[in-house]
Amino acid sequence: QVQLVESGGGLVQTGESLSLSCEASGRTFVYYRMGWFRQAPGKEREFVGAISESTRRTYYADSLKGRFTISRDNAKNTVLLQMNSLKPEDTAVYYCAAKSPTDNRDYSVARAYTYWGLGTQVTVSS
Repeated sequence: QVQLVESGGGLVQTGESLSLSCEASGRTFVYYRMGWFRQAPGKEREFVGAISESTRRTYYADSLKGRFTISRDNAKNTVLLQMNSLKPEDTAVYYCAAKSPTDNRDYSVARAYTYWGLGTQVTVSS
């Protein structure tokens, strides 16, 4: 099993940056593909980005490419989400999730992820 805990959320102004961290428990973290999703009030959960387990290839929602960057440190069991040039529409609860390497569904599919954190709130004021 993998337990995930997000941190780093908060209140920022438009145009500022924020870095979210997701710390995973368990020695098998290195084998999991990791994703970030977000959910704004009244909206469905949406894909933000993901990173593969070994090659660390990254995938992003088209609308977020260039502003958001995902990285991972397997030695620290941590996945990071760097968010730049934040906008009010980025306001949401951000979730970290872990996906089995044997699951071949697209990285953007939330149902493909087995483990989820409780989320961290990001609020961008205008």
